[in-house]
Amino acid sequence: MPDVKRHLFVCTNRGASGKPACGARGSSELLAAVQTELVRRGSDARATSSGCLGPCFDGPNAVVYPDGVWYGGLEPADAAGLADHLTGGAVLADRCTEPPGEPGERE
Repeated sequence: MPDVKRHLFVCTNRGASGKPACGARGSSELLAAVQTELVRRGSDARATSSGCLGPCFDGPNAVVYPDGVWYGGLEPADAAGLADHLTGGAVLADRCTEPPGEPGERE
C-alpha cells in the first residue's frame, strides 16, 4: 500500500443534541467533491468521513492529518482548495479555524 502523505477527515455527523450538525449542513456533499477531485488528480491522498470533531457551530468541519490544520464553514465549492492542501500542502487560509479546546492546550 502506498505511503499516504495527507489525510482529510470530514465530520459527517448527523445527530447533534440541539446543536447544528455537519452532516445536515452539506458535509457529505463536500466529502464526495473532495474525493472526486483527488481521483481526478490521480492523488494517493485520502479524504474520509469522521464522527463529530467538536466545533459544531463552525461546520462543516474537517482536519488534515498529519498537518493538524483545521477547517470550518466548508462547502463543496472548497473541494479544489482542499485537494490543493492534500496534494501540495497549500493551506486554504480563508477556511482555517482553530482546533477545539482552550488556547495553549495543544502545546
